[in-house]
Amino acid sequence: MDQQTNANQAQNREPHERDNGPKPGALNDTGKSAGHATGGHHSSANAAQPVIRHGEKKSIVDRIRQHPLLIEAVAALIILIIIGGFLAVQDMSGKIYIDKAQISAPTITLSPANYGVIEKFYVEPGDEVSQGQRVAQVGDQFVEAKTQGLIISIKNTPGGLSGPSDPLVQMIDPRQMRLVGKIQEDKGLADIKPGQRVLFTMDAFPGKQYEGVLESVGESALQNDIVFSISSQREERDFEVKVLYDTQKYPELKNGMSAKMWIYK
Repeated sequence: MDQQTNANQAQNREPHERDNGPKPGALNDTGKSAGHATGGHHSSANAAQPVIRHGEKKSIVDRIRQHPLLIEAVAALIILIIIGGFLAVQDMSGKIYIDKAQISAPTITLSPANYGVIEKFYVEPGDEVSQGQRVAQVGDQFVEAKTQGLIISIKNTPGGLSGPSDPLVQMIDPRQMRLVGKIQEDKGLADIKPGQRVLFTMDAFPGKQYEGVLESVGESALQNDIVFSISSQREERDFEVKVLYDTQKYPELKNGMSAKMWIYK
């Protein structure tokens, strides 16, 4: 009876042990725990995956390589910058810059033919006159404008004497106004000649450009302007240049205004 009972108990324990399998921490035939062996399979699978470090970013070069259109845009921009720089250098080398110039017209002096007492003036500075118009009376003679133009000054001393050498009235003809500048002989004098295109700007109207044509280059140096070259201590003289422009197109330009000019070679 006891033997039969022990046999039945042994049969009941065997299925329970087969279902549960090896317990955690139990050693297998190789002496390693079952849990450790299972973890080894997961480690091998993870080793096949690329390791991504925290905070790792792609370089700018890698990002650009992934966008072919971006590469083309960058290349086009670089080419445009190179072309722009080349054209700028060419443009500067093709022009001669004069930083001191001014609008100027020849002064016309009106005087009496004979000495006499100044009786009366018929004009004031700023008045426009026509050719033959009376501007003053000296004794019994009248002084008239030789051409149409603009009165710029008068010798306003009624009762005083005036004669042929006395500048009683001064005027200009606006049609004769020119842009007049000075160029140093070693700063491009050899590269300019009448007929060349000129661009100029006025200090009174910044941001606006004007056009003209080089009318003349002085045949002799200006006597009152001498510049010494730092390198050789030789005298460097200035020559006068005159630019013709359309006075009707630019009526805002007045006698004596300051300007800067660029002469195209």
